[in-house]
Amino acid sequence: MMTNPRYTPLIEGLPAKVPFVGPEAQERAQGYAFAARLGANESVFGPSPHAIAAMEAAAREVWMYGDPENHTLRHALASHHAVAPENIVVGEGIDGLLGYLVRLLVAEGDAVVTSLGAYPTFLYHVTGYGGKVTAVPYKGDHEDPEALLAAARATDAKLLYLANPDNPMGTWHKAEVITQLIAALPERTVLILDEAYADTAPADAIPAMDVHHPRVIRMRTFSKAYGLAGLRVGYAIGHPDIVRAFDKIRNHFGVGRIAQAGALAALQDQIHLTATVQKITQARAEIARIATANGLHPVPSATNFVALDCGRDGAYAAALLKELAARGVFIRMPSVAPFNRTIRISCGDGPMLAHLEAELPKALAALESLTPPRR
Repeated sequence: MMTNPRYTPLIEGLPAKVPFVGPEAQERAQGYAFAARLGANESVFGPSPHAIAAMEAAAREVWMYGDPENHTLRHALASHHAVAPENIVVGEGIDGLLGYLVRLLVAEGDAVVTSLGAYPTFLYHVTGYGGKVTAVPYKGDHEDPEALLAAARATDAKLLYLANPDNPMGTWHKAEVITQLIAALPERTVLILDEAYADTAPADAIPAMDVHHPRVIRMRTFSKAYGLAGLRVGYAIGHPDIVRAFDKIRNHFGVGRIAQAGALAALQDQIHLTATVQKITQARAEIARIATANGLHPVPSATNFVALDCGRDGAYAAALLKELAARGVFIRMPSVAPFNRTIRISCGDGPMLAHLEAELPKALAALESLTPPRR
């Protein structure tokens, strides 16, 4: 008689879940490709030509594993941020690094604090290790640092997660707010400061780099403004002790040779990064213009996407998302109220945004029979 694998009790009790259904899966299901891929917060503007050349050259050496210490990339990142290499750990995107950090710190029953509706992949990792999540509401479409701190104190939280700028709303706090949160951090709590969108944020939103606090770790990525989402390269910046702890459990060969070469060349081409950020800024303004012309309300954003308030409930926003998908526009929306009143549109190039502009009024017209807006 065949027996099943002996899963842990924790895993036995968890449902199979995918935090994000990719556009490719949706295209396979619907039988056609999206004309406007505007839902995954990628950079359609692409990577630096120098990064492409570096990856092409590295492809000839792909028979070798990548450097398990990520030495050259780690030292370049340290120089870029004016810290020591011992303050940097490189991993398989922020998602991979979040998984390692949760594994380092969270056992079954340990308290973790985040915001209700914040980045779901973090919760995916916490749940997978049996952490007990306390999620506090946002305040005015922003994460609420004071409420997060209060919850961390009340629960003796191992981890406190905050993204600045925020996903899914795109809003941000100024640097002094984050600095005050760090100063008030409970003495047994580690702060994860997710700065995936730091490159697209105003300068006054990002605190000065300080690696002396033993319980603050900041996470960055090459997936957004650098245009390398397909490589899965991220890094964390923190005190040497917490960075060193990653070596106990990380996949030392997780970042491949081509990925290391591409990320290094992208980092060295800050001119391309600056030009891309300008394009993102222009695209945000264009999305806001299109939204406003169609009676939707753009939420101010410091990221490479814009959340559009539909002025109704989550059912209406979900129906609008479905209508746009039927018209070749891939977007996403938050799943948690009250943010599920919005749809989220990533910055795109001219043709993609032109397609959005043409199809959005058609999608809205198709929904006229639904409940009138509350506004």
